[in-house]
Amino acid sequence: MSKPDAALAHRIADTIAAEIGAQPAQAIAAIALLDEGATVPFIARYRKEVTGGLDDTQLRDLEVRLSYLRELEDRRAAILSSIDEQGKLNPELRADIEAADSKARLEDLYLPYKQKRRTRAQIAREAGLEPLADGLLADPTLVPDTFAAGFVDAEKGVADAKAALEGARAILMERWGEDATLLGELRDWLDANGVIRAKVAAGKETAGEKFRDYFDHAEPLAKIPSHRLLALFRGRREEFLTLELEPGADPEQGNAYAEGRIARHAGIAAQGRNADAWLLNVCRLAWRAKIHLHLMIDLFGKAREKAEAEAINVFGDNLKDLLLAAPAGPKTVLGLDPGIRTGCKIAVVDATGKLVATDTIYPHEPRKQWDQSVHTLRTLCAQHGVQLIAIGNGTASRETDRLAADVIKLAPELKLQKIVVSEAGASVYSASETAAKEFPNLDVSIRGAVSIARRLQDPLAELVKIDPKAIGVGQYQHDVDQYRLARALDARVEDCVNAVGVHVNTASGALLARVAGLSSGVAENIVVHRDANGPFKRRKDLLKVPRLGEKTFEQCAGFLRIADGDEPLDASSVHPEAYPVVERIAGSSGRDVRQLIGDGAFVRSLKPEQFTDATFGVPTVRDILKELEKPGRDPRPEFKAAQFADGVEDIKDLQVGMILEGVVSNVAAFGAFVDIGVHQDGLVHISALSDTFVKDPRDVVKAGDIVKVKVLEVDVLRKRIALTRRLDDVPGEKPARDSREDRNASRGPGGPRGGRPGGKPPQTAAARSNNALADAFARARGR
Repeated sequence: MSKPDAALAHRIADTIAAEIGAQPAQAIAAIALLDEGATVPFIARYRKEVTGGLDDTQLRDLEVRLSYLRELEDRRAAILSSIDEQGKLNPELRADIEAADSKARLEDLYLPYKQKRRTRAQIAREAGLEPLADGLLADPTLVPDTFAAGFVDAEKGVADAKAALEGARAILMERWGEDATLLGELRDWLDANGVIRAKVAAGKETAGEKFRDYFDHAEPLAKIPSHRLLALFRGRREEFLTLELEPGADPEQGNAYAEGRIARHAGIAAQGRNADAWLLNVCRLAWRAKIHLHLMIDLFGKAREKAEAEAINVFGDNLKDLLLAAPAGPKTVLGLDPGIRTGCKIAVVDATGKLVATDTIYPHEPRKQWDQSVHTLRTLCAQHGVQLIAIGNGTASRETDRLAADVIKLAPELKLQKIVVSEAGASVYSASETAAKEFPNLDVSIRGAVSIARRLQDPLAELVKIDPKAIGVGQYQHDVDQYRLARALDARVEDCVNAVGVHVNTASGALLARVAGLSSGVAENIVVHRDANGPFKRRKDLLKVPRLGEKTFEQCAGFLRIADGDEPLDASSVHPEAYPVVERIAGSSGRDVRQLIGDGAFVRSLKPEQFTDATFGVPTVRDILKELEKPGRDPRPEFKAAQFADGVEDIKDLQVGMILEGVVSNVAAFGAFVDIGVHQDGLVHISALSDTFVKDPRDVVKAGDIVKVKVLEVDVLRKRIALTRRLDDVPGEKPARDSREDRNASRGPGGPRGGRPGGKPPQTAAARSNNALADAFARARGR
């Protein structure tokens, strides 16, 4: 992907600026910084004056669009070169190609000139049949059979008039099917009016039962939610569904419109002339046999790309929420990885995350060593000063939670607290190269307990060791482009790590590798240097690390923290390049820098404008003052834990109407999944998230939130739980309020509540949607 020349560069910048809500000068400045090797976190935090204050979200969007538009320019140049080499590039065509604003438009223009295998139209042209096609099109008064008789030539493979007309038809169909203007108009029309139709594949009714909701399903392509579209594509890929793109709610009417549009474009009309019927039939075949199929493939690809982008965004948002979840902090934690026959694995880590003890207990079937297990846990907690017990939320989690509760009751003097922790990805970490390097002599199963304990202390520091895709908070994550997904998730991880900052003297290589500007190799060099020479005393000592040069130092230094070092500002997010600004602030007040740090009342009294210079403007000075007020502040929320209800440990323990506390485990486009401690997350449909209309579930909840919910419906057989956050909802009676998708469905024959004389009250719209959507989402997560 090459950089375009100055004129094109400005055009790209103008396009991107309009899309991200910025000025062209801001986009130009940001692009220049990216081209110089600057990272998004660095630009967003430390180059605000240069970019006019573009934030990390705008910069990420800019980065993605920049890549797309440069690829577009490369493709434009290649197409121009190819057509020019064929000697067919005229000024009008060049102008059209240079004006094309999308890859689809470019490919439409290039289609007639693209090298392709010999088509029926090409064979017909070689047989001299193009004048036949042009003649009938120019003069419909000609009799097709009579006019075609003059083109019969057995030596050229044209046996009779019928064969000649078939060749002429192929020429016209190809010509119209490669007309960029016509294709563009029909594409826009079909995109706006097309209906995606799903049907069960012949004989797959039983095998494809999980897709039964889509056995006969139709929905406007322009309005179908991303999760449903990806479900349909999965069903087709697994050969349980067939998909078509019908031209509108009334397919025949839509087909007639499309055929008529082709006819008008070609100047064909039904006026009773000799060739009119033949020409109109060619229009019909051009649409039904060629153009419709081409556009369906194109629009399905476009829709899938959009759906994947939304799914990737949902995954990224959920991942960000997990990474920025509240850390318990530097406390000694006992991690419990629950198990039944294989036992519960124990790992105790001290306040710094160092592993200090391990063990395995067997409180459950078949050994049932409950009392012995309680004694082991109590002894370990007392011996190592454990403050928190972290329990993985997998198999036997609630039973193990009871075990921890017994320990707490029997040892009140230890002041223990138990918290159930998501163990998503812990097994992946356990078997990873990172875990093997950290604990080469530790059993794989015990490593999982270490991960559970540490992710309670600091979710960010521990989760970065795991491939983001393995954390399991995605929506149809296995159905999207894996390269795009990996890039997007890596960007989210990088943004989260740099938003919090990293303590260079305690961070793992995996965490350091996520710091702006640091590669995994340089991160490992930092760890090796630290181990060999002791803790870093000053940020500038990082320059002694192999392969960490001035450019890398510029990118990473502001995000690395050194606590209790020689330079007090090294513990803050103030970049070393801006230390002179702090010294100027301190000098103007007659204070030492150490006295200035943390004196909130005094710092708040200062005016940023008094300390600007040619390099550092008001935005940077304002950030410096905020940091001096609360140095090294953590943007993450305060730690608190959900309390699962006693006696509610299995889905069979749930009763409709129960009000429970839980943790939001995942947020999708259609609602939020909540862990209420029964080994099966419940779904709060988007219509039951709030008393007011909710467009995006993340506007009201995010992964990690502690929420109170009411049980609306329990399907033990299918393991489906419908929940609501509106605690005044009456299960089975009150319909979902203000849900655009379900509003009509909630109005049954008995009025707004849809009463059924002599029968059971209907499910609420939320409950109905919950079970269907939970099915779909469970499939998406591979449960």
